[in-house]
Order: sequence, then C-alpha cells, then structure tokens
Amino acid sequence: MNDMNTDNGMDLINTDDGLVLKMGNMTVKADFSSLKSRVEKNRLNGEMLIKAVGVKNIKPGVTVVDATAGLGEDSFLLAASGLKVIMYEKDEVIADLLSDGLKRAKDDPELITIVSRMELRCEDSIKAMEERNIEADIIYLDPMFPQRSKSGLIKKKFQLLQRLESPCEDGKRMLMAALNATSGKVIVKRPLKGEYISDLKPSYSIKGRAIRYDCYIKESIKLN
Repeated sequence: MNDMNTDNGMDLINTDDGLVLKMGNMTVKADFSSLKSRVEKNRLNGEMLIKAVGVKNIKPGVTVVDATAGLGEDSFLLAASGLKVIMYEKDEVIADLLSDGLKRAKDDPELITIVSRMELRCEDSIKAMEERNIEADIIYLDPMFPQRSKSGLIKKKFQLLQRLESPCEDGKRMLMAALNATSGKVIVKRPLKGEYISDLKPSYSIKGRAIRYDCYIKESIKLN
C-alpha cells in the first residue's frame, strides 16, 4: 500500500522494515520477531494468558477468537501454544499494521508455523458476535485500559493506538455478546484492581502484579 495520513495526525509509512505508524518521534509496527523469547516452551507455559486459557487441558482443534486483536501479540502467544486463532480488528489502520506483521513473519522460518495458525478479519467483533457470525470454543477480550492521566505510564505504542481506537466504552455489551457467542469460555484482560465488567463475577481469575485475567466458563455463569 502507499504511504498515507490518518485522520488523527499520524502517518502510515512503508519502510524497508515493514509498515510503520508514525507521529512525531513515536513509531509503532507489528513485530512478531520481538516475541521469540516469550514463546520458548519453558517460558510460554508460564505466560498468564496461557494459564488462563488452560492450554494443557484443551483438546486438539480448539479455536480461539481474539475479539480485540490490536497488533496481535496475545494472539501470537495463543497460536504459539498450538491453538488456531481468529483475530478481529475493526480499525483499518491497525488491521493493516497487523496484516503486514503477519506477512513478514511468514518469511521467518522460526515464526511461519505459529503465524500460519493466525487468521485476521477486519471487522467489528461485537457485531459479529451478536449476529452469531462467530463460533468459538474460547473468546478472548482485551478492551484496552482507560487512558491514564499521565501518558508516561503507558507504552508509546498504546498512546498511538488509542488515538485510532479508544478503549471500549461498553464493556457490558462486549462481554454479553461474547458469552452468548460461545459454549466454552470467555477470558477478559483487566487491570489488577479494576472492577468486574458489568459487576459479573468470573468463574476464576489469574492474577499478576498489574493485570489479571477474568475467566468466565459459560456453563457456570448465570446470565439475566
């Protein structure tokens, strides 16, 4: 694609190292090669997301939907664990960055097997879930955390991405759509001390120092 300006004062530029989103001195691109150390077997099994999904107890052939793909880093971890991942990203610029990252990863012998299990769909996942166009054993939601008052507290790449796609303002709608679209499990990434979405208590949570994963097992959740 040709270089372009976004509506938010940022430039999308083709470089020798891939498609880059740029604003001032800040740049961001999808780069799966930077995640190689995280998918080494001994380390991958220790990832909180992998624990939340419960990969060790999942049967072959299970599909995970990442309904808020962003630059695909979480999807990459899931695919590295052997799962097929369908990624939804509604913002066209972010989807272009992710598509470019996948394309470059396919040229890397160390990454091609992983990214071959990743499929990108540029569309609104909430709408797709509500219309029952999504069938998945597990649905993963990372609606992004609200903007903090001090921009230095969030990574530069998220500062750029949040200019394109604001944190989800209707978490309840997203969670209900996901629960109605799966017969298995919904996993939601949240700040460690953040409230449960819609005050709906999860079946269990996996907690870290700054974040947690709320896990909703469909058969054990009572929906109104």
